Amino acid sequence: MKKLTNNQQTRLVVLDMAGTTVADGGLVERAFAAAAAELGVEPGSPDHADKLAYVRATMGESKISVFRHLFGAEERAQRANAAFEKAYGELVDGGLVAPVPGARKAIEELQAGGRTVVLTTGFARVTQDAILDALGWQDLVPLTLCPADAGGRGRPYPDMVLTALLRTAAADDVREIAVAGDTSYDMLSGVRAGAGLVVGVLTGAHEADALRAAGATHVLGSVAELPGVLT
Repeated sequence: MKKLTNNQQTRLVVLDMAGTTVADGGLVERAFAAAAAELGVEPGSPDHADKLAYVRATMGESKISVFRHLFGAEERAQRANAAFEKAYGELVDGGLVAPVPGARKAIEELQAGGRTVVLTTGFARVTQDAILDALGWQDLVPLTLCPADAGGRGRPYPDMVLTALLRTAAADDVREIAVAGDTSYDMLSGVRAGAGLVVGVLTGAHEADALRAAGATHVLGSVAELPGVLT
C-alpha cells in the first residue's frame, strides 16, 4: 500500500474515538432521541427530523456545542446534553460498543514504533471514560482528551490536537502530527492545528468526498491501515 507522504517524521498521532477507533453502531442517534425527549421534541415531528439531520451532519463536533445550536438557551442545552450523555453511557454499559476491527493492534503498532498516540472525543469525560472502561482501554494510551480537557472547545477547533501536543511534548513541530478521524470536523481540526497528515477513515459518519472537502490529505478504509502506510 502506498505510504502517506509528509515533509516531517510523524511523532504524535491524534485519533478520534467513535467511528474511527470505536464502533458504536449508531448509538449517537439513539442517545439523541433521549435528549430530544427531555426537551419535549415530539418523535416523528418535522422538528425532530430537522434536529436529527443536524446531529448527523455535525458528527464529530463537541456534543454540548451541537445542543447549544439546537436548543439555544444554555440551560436547555445543558439539560439535553446531560440526557444524551446519560443515555449514551447506559448503552455503552449495555455492551453496545466495540473496537473498530484492527484498531487496538494499530494503536499498539504505532506506539511500538516510537510514536505517541492520543485518543480524543466530542463526548464528555464521563462518557469517554465509560467507553474506555467498556473496551478495557484505560491504559492503552498515555493520554485521552475530551473538549473540557482543552478549555471547553471541541472539534472543529484545533484545541484538542494542540492540547495533545502540549501535554505530551511528543513533537517539536505541528507538522510532525497526524490526525485521523471519520468526520469532516476531525479533518477541520487537524487542518486548523497545522498537522502534517490529516487522515480520513471510512468506518464512520462521512464519505470520502466530504472528508477531502474538509481538508483530508489522505483517506483510508480504516485506522487499521494507518501503521502500515505512515513513513
